[in-house]
Amino acid sequence: MIAITDYGMGNLRSAQKGFEQAGHRAVVTDDPAVIHDADAVVLPGVGAFKDCYEGLCSRGLVDPVKEAAASGKPFLGICIGLQLLFEESEEGGVSPGLGILPGRVVRFPEAKQTGLKVPHMGWNQLKRVPDRACKLLTEAEESPYVYFVHSYYAQPADESLVLATCEYGVEFAALVGRGNVYAVQFHPEKSQTQGIGILRSFGNLAKAAE
Repeated sequence: MIAITDYGMGNLRSAQKGFEQAGHRAVVTDDPAVIHDADAVVLPGVGAFKDCYEGLCSRGLVDPVKEAAASGKPFLGICIGLQLLFEESEEGGVSPGLGILPGRVVRFPEAKQTGLKVPHMGWNQLKRVPDRACKLLTEAEESPYVYFVHSYYAQPADESLVLATCEYGVEFAALVGRGNVYAVQFHPEKSQTQGIGILRSFGNLAKAAE
């Protein structure tokens, strides 16, 4: 069973439906015991970084999420769920993150610098990092188009964490991973066939870990 972490923010039902379309059972929960017992854990998120982190704190979910990431079971962050894995974000002033991955979250350059509007919203193409295989992309096209909505992006302190990038005025990390922990800046549940394939691949990792 896949546990989708409910901390009062995010596209919880959309993520759950995405996994259902991919053929995997997922439950939305804020129960630390369910998160602990799950075969895999998802950390979704929509909204402001600080609000999301405070939502985790207020529900007592910071330690359960960190423990899940450290447990070896498949773990997936989505959108703000990716950003929360890092040490801090400059959104709304400097806000602490979970510190599971090294690095920080920064805002896209303004339109006067790049000619591109912020937020980055819509379809864009992933570029795989050569020689870094990613199990989430097993079913995906070589350079799939996926759906983004975000004004901030992660800057990993360890470049080897980056498994796929995207261009939007700057090149940024769109998919990161280390060991059992994966995270995507885009929304796979909104990315049609390519995104559902990514969720199916993650669910397959969960089944293999049962």
